[in-house]
Amino acid sequence: MSAVTSAHDEHDDHGPKKGFMRWLTTTNHKDIGTMYLVFALVMFFVGGAMALVIRAELFEPGLQFVNPQFFNSMTTMHALIMIFGAVMPAFAGFANWMIPMMIGAPDMALPRMNNMSFWLLVAGGVLLFSTLFMEGGAPAAGWTMYPPLVLQTGNSLPFAIFSIHLLGVSSIMAAINIVATIFNMRAPGMGLMKMPMFVWTWLITGFLLIAVMPVFAGAVTMLLTDRFFETSFFDAAGGGDPVLYQHIFWFFGHPEVYILILPTFGLASTIIPVFARKPLFGYHSMVYATIVIAFLSFVVWAHHMFTVGMPIAGELFFMYATMLVAVPTGVKVFNWIATMWKGAMTFETPMLFTVAFVVLFTLGGFSGLMLAIAPADFQYHDSYFIVAHFHYVLVPGTVFMIIAGTYYWLPKWTGHRYNEKLAKVHFWMSTISVNVLFFPQHFLGLAGMPRRIPDYAVQFAEFNMISSVGGFLFGFSQLIFLYIIIKTIRGGEKATGEVWEGAKKHGLEWTLPSPVPYHTFETPPKIK
Repeated sequence: MSAVTSAHDEHDDHGPKKGFMRWLTTTNHKDIGTMYLVFALVMFFVGGAMALVIRAELFEPGLQFVNPQFFNSMTTMHALIMIFGAVMPAFAGFANWMIPMMIGAPDMALPRMNNMSFWLLVAGGVLLFSTLFMEGGAPAAGWTMYPPLVLQTGNSLPFAIFSIHLLGVSSIMAAINIVATIFNMRAPGMGLMKMPMFVWTWLITGFLLIAVMPVFAGAVTMLLTDRFFETSFFDAAGGGDPVLYQHIFWFFGHPEVYILILPTFGLASTIIPVFARKPLFGYHSMVYATIVIAFLSFVVWAHHMFTVGMPIAGELFFMYATMLVAVPTGVKVFNWIATMWKGAMTFETPMLFTVAFVVLFTLGGFSGLMLAIAPADFQYHDSYFIVAHFHYVLVPGTVFMIIAGTYYWLPKWTGHRYNEKLAKVHFWMSTISVNVLFFPQHFLGLAGMPRRIPDYAVQFAEFNMISSVGGFLFGFSQLIFLYIIIKTIRGGEKATGEVWEGAKKHGLEWTLPSPVPYHTFETPPKIK
């Protein structure tokens, strides 16, 4: 049905649709995947430019470039745009492009809804960005938008909240579509335990999205009614509690972190076996580890709130539950290393970014264990140590793997090979600069520098200067990535079936799925 719908929608009575109308009305999963990826790339540079404003202001003590209100708006907008505008749409683009092909489906299960979910994302992204130009500026209370501070925002607050609703509806629609596709449109003989890991991680991510996006919608709607309809959900003067907002927000916010990272795990489990020329080690344990991580993500939210004055029993529960997440995550890291162990490895660019992800994500995981210790967290909380921790998880964790996935599938998408030498320059510049950018922030946090401030004491100047240099180097390195993508799309050396070195020699397809190649599915039973 969906394939017929897609084919039909690309044509009207006067032949195929052309130009803008083709992209506006398309229901083809590859077209929609491409639009998601292009939108994510644009938002990556918009959100990155905001991060550079922050790092420029923090290059040295004193107020140089922007006022504190605008600085705080930048921290809010940078986070929201990177999460909802860049990372989530990029993974949605990968899902749209690759999942139907990985499971042998002709298209997504709900092609028209697929189109609508993308355009709602664009509307939400534009509306969020437009709050910068409203009276009073964009919300300046951090991406968490805690009351009572956020309730002092100017006229932009309702528009920011409406944009979050649009982005949330878009995410829920995309997740429903992906879950429906995976459950209903797999090729005959492809059981759940024969799906590639990327498909598994997206299936679990889809359920997380459906579960937690409405929670965030509820939290911001309560903010809206507190501001404009005289309710007192979070207003202590009216019997409310600002800490209630934190509980609701982080019940969404912590699973959201795993919504960002689980597709990354699927990508790493797709790329590493290809360049190690070995099947993925411990496929079943990878699937179960992903499910356990997703489950635990719902019961650790208050580790973001150790300093609000919760009872000791609460602190102990959230401390131990948080540490428990390290176990299934450790299983994954062990399995990736075991897959590489004694493999016939080559280090093309996708593999380089993936190996860097495994190393740096593990480093971020270790600092997360430090933060899980409740009494220690009292010292680290709201310092730059937190910023260093979650950026080590999210930048090498998501951005590096989005880049790796793009390089990995670019020959498949475009039919052309990219410039491998230039891509390796991009890798080394990105990897060195991301460490120069974020590693000094651990020391700043341990020395006591608070986050979300436009000015700071002079003793923090040196590490901030190093961090800012790394930030600008990382930002400008991504222009190489942009150049490579545009050049590859426009033409170049033709990609063949053996696009990666050594694939023919070792008898593996370059799109090797795990755990089993497509041709080993059981023969479907004959219909009598």
